[in-house]
Amino acid sequence: MSRELPSLNALRAFEATARLGSVSRAAAELHVTHGAISRQLRVLEEALNQPLFARQGRGVALTAIGEQLRDRVAGAFDQLRDGWAELRRDRSEAPFVLGCASSLLARWVIPRLDRLERDLPMLTLHLSPEEDPLAPQRAEPDAALALAAPPWPAGWQVHPLAPERIGPVVSPRYAGLARLQRQGEAALLDEALLHTSSRPQAWPAWAHASGLPATSLRYGQGFTRLFYLLEAAVAGLGVAIAPSHLVQDDLDAGRLLAPWGFQQTDASWILATPRRRNDGRIEALVAWLRRELTPA
Repeated sequence: MSRELPSLNALRAFEATARLGSVSRAAAELHVTHGAISRQLRVLEEALNQPLFARQGRGVALTAIGEQLRDRVAGAFDQLRDGWAELRRDRSEAPFVLGCASSLLARWVIPRLDRLERDLPMLTLHLSPEEDPLAPQRAEPDAALALAAPPWPAGWQVHPLAPERIGPVVSPRYAGLARLQRQGEAALLDEALLHTSSRPQAWPAWAHASGLPATSLRYGQGFTRLFYLLEAAVAGLGVAIAPSHLVQDDLDAGRLLAPWGFQQTDASWILATPRRRNDGRIEALVAWLRRELTPA
């Protein structure tokens, strides 16, 4: 005897009709027509060569074989519903691991964390500092927030958020500020520029976009992380180069100035997710990040 199952759509139609006692109510619950439910029921009745329902007033009543099928099918669908609800509950309550470079984490994510928690209460965020969150990890995050340029690493789905713009920033306390402002951005060619080994291409990219010879740039104190570089600039130690979003709070508070503006690069703010990861919270996070990164 064949052990092949009938159509699951037919079984769903039967289960709803048996539970609700009405073809019309089953059709409404499943968002299909009365005729579609009737056709699915006929599929089962023809396969069993017996009727499953008998007309009873405005509704239907189960036959003896219909009751036997209901007992088996109803239990199976209850288990499916309970299992699905448990999976969704476990997933929505599980921490959402966000990989992020420490400088982005310290200077952009953490200052907005209270707003993120308020706007996305379903997102139990766990922050994972990773200097290269897109690099292969033993423990893969649910998503990675990064400033990066194509080509994108294999195995990630990339959600672009906003273009990156970089520019020189300096503290109002810096001793050489008045001279730099008088002479314009070309004066930076004679300046011992603060820089970071994590973004060695930043100063040359800005110089090229500004029409200045990158080979003429002079470098002063270097730092291993962008976060340290920007703290040095806030302390008045010299001129640093920075993505606009990471210094906007300092600009608004007057801790830093950007006398020469910002230039767009070929990099972007992105949220990257493993291609096999399917998590409904990602769409909400992408929308929130885009709003936060869009100038008012």
